[in-house]
Amino acid sequence: MVVLNRIYTRTGDDGTTSLGSGDRRKKYDLRVSAYGTLDEVNAVIGVARLHTAGDKAIDATLARIQNDLFDVEAELCLATKGPGGAALTVTAAQVSWLESEIDGLNEVLQPLKSFVLPGGSPAGAYLHLARTICRRAERIMVELRDQPGEDVSADALKYVNRLSDLLFVASRFMNGKGETDVLWAPGQNR
Repeated sequence: MVVLNRIYTRTGDDGTTSLGSGDRRKKYDLRVSAYGTLDEVNAVIGVARLHTAGDKAIDATLARIQNDLFDVEAELCLATKGPGGAALTVTAAQVSWLESEIDGLNEVLQPLKSFVLPGGSPAGAYLHLARTICRRAERIMVELRDQPGEDVSADALKYVNRLSDLLFVASRFMNGKGETDVLWAPGQNR
């Protein structure tokens, strides 16, 4: 259990932050940027959920994702808050669950005949925003993994990659199962 008695510690006033391992890193460090960007994804999903409360299934899916995102962030932060003080890592089962959710949502969607522009319903628009931030987080994670001495697990990368796909199909689902998607009209304004 995490206990936070003090919100400010003053230890970050010098432009550094502490990883779960106790190591200090600059606040612009790629590892900090990776889990910070996933925190942005999580926050936007929280806003999207304000508009998904009418659909208990999609809301429950997004609630689980919010919790799982903290697992990914903890792994990137090198936290050791798992069972028995073990390192908290993302699992293949979490990735498989996302894939099954994507497949289930995609089954009921109208087939795509064009690229989809972000928009539609409020929930759809916020889920599109979460998707784009998720893609940015993935790019940062790949850049971090490619740095000497750094590591990002394959399952964490897969999870974030699948999450952006789920956010896409969830946005379409919330847009009347694809009926009210905003479609790209190539060259329309030439």
